[in-house]
Amino acid sequence: MDKPAVLFDRDAEWADLTRFVRNASSGAQLGLVYGRRRQGKTLMLELLAESAGGFLFTGVEQADAQNLADLSAAFTRNTGAAYPVRFDTWAQAVDALLRLGEDTPTPPLVALDEFPYLAAQNPALPSIIQNALSPRGRARQRSRTRLVLCGSALSAMRGLLSGSAPLRGRATLDLLVPPFDYRDAAAFWGLHGQWDTALRLNALVGGTPAYLDFCGGDTPQGPDDFDAWVVRNLLNPASAMFREGRILLAEEPGIADPAPYYAVLAAIARGRTRRGEIAAELEKAQGAIHHPLTVLAEADLIEGQDDAFRAKRTTFTLAEPILRFHQLVVRPHETRLGLRRGAQVWHEIADTVASRIYGPHFEHVARRWALAHADTESLGGHASRVQRAVVQCRDTTCPQPHHEIDLVVTEARPGEANAVLAIGEAKWRARPVGIGELERLSHLRDLIPDLPAGVRLLVFSRNGFTPQLREASATAENIELVDLERLYTGS
Repeated sequence: MDKPAVLFDRDAEWADLTRFVRNASSGAQLGLVYGRRRQGKTLMLELLAESAGGFLFTGVEQADAQNLADLSAAFTRNTGAAYPVRFDTWAQAVDALLRLGEDTPTPPLVALDEFPYLAAQNPALPSIIQNALSPRGRARQRSRTRLVLCGSALSAMRGLLSGSAPLRGRATLDLLVPPFDYRDAAAFWGLHGQWDTALRLNALVGGTPAYLDFCGGDTPQGPDDFDAWVVRNLLNPASAMFREGRILLAEEPGIADPAPYYAVLAAIARGRTRRGEIAAELEKAQGAIHHPLTVLAEADLIEGQDDAFRAKRTTFTLAEPILRFHQLVVRPHETRLGLRRGAQVWHEIADTVASRIYGPHFEHVARRWALAHADTESLGGHASRVQRAVVQCRDTTCPQPHHEIDLVVTEARPGEANAVLAIGEAKWRARPVGIGELERLSHLRDLIPDLPAGVRLLVFSRNGFTPQLREASATAENIELVDLERLYTGS
């Protein structure tokens, strides 16, 4: 099945879904599709249902009986039954859905969207599906239905297949639909060639495709329009984007009191990235923040990453840029923004935006480039992990006892310790990066013990490089300079 033109990108996800549906093996099969809201999951399943035959039903936050009644009506319409079908129990409904794949030339797709809403009203539903898909049951023996459970509550969806959950071992598809990669996001927003604008936009709103609709299709018309675009879309209290950072957290099930979670998010956004730093800002014991950190990580709202050289030194970052924007820009100034003073606020906090949003995001994108886009010639091997690191300075005259490295690229080698391929620095600044940054990076390389010969030095710059640095790079095989053009189009 060819991917419809209306679906932008998502080539890999579409291929996985079509392979699942068109799998020639007999027996009903179960798949899971999940991801944060507004990533296009429902659109993909609707298009797939149209192409493959079958239908999609979306659960609603309502009583169990109401969802069953709505499913009965949808089943009646889809099958063209002469008389209205009524399901009195979910066991009846699941059995009928799986029977749609009996005596059919091609497997039909049946998708239950927002499945966590259905399971919340009837916790037995996963067990009902488990029983229906038992190895010697009718569905496994006679049906070819491809049943997809879809949802946006990541912790709930992942829990369906974890530990002793009823559906563990039943699914053949476990598909996460992530936000667009920074390169795909630039193409989606129509910013090809406008790399500085694309990167700043990505730093503020990330790769969620629905946000273009939230902005009414309004895209920044180049660098001169970018600040005005922020004011009219992100800092405008009448815009759908204005409260999006708050809504993301509110949509997570199981969070009755959001205050502790907002506090953790705010601390991380302000640069308190280690567990002890977060606890200190909140004036809490480290054990008291364990639960909020766990919940936020399971929801993919934050991510923890180990230091490249110290496994127990974990740092936390916000995984969703709009959350960071909300914490640093909207929440502290919400009253003034409500009075339509967005342009004034945006001008006043320019330094904060550069240091707390653009700079950290540029480092994140540099790590993403090294992991997903850089070739072996650039790195000297295959990147398995790209992490940050802190190294101790042995020079007693150095004013800094510790130095941070923005990215350390390592390659996993069977039977050996991970090999360091490259280290790098990413500089978000208004002037070209010069030879001094290369000298600093060389110094950091010397601080890392037991490095193999030929470790690459990667220098990322928003505004290019000085002639002196370019000349040094041209005469050395182990120096790679990455500007915005290469970041977005090169390897």
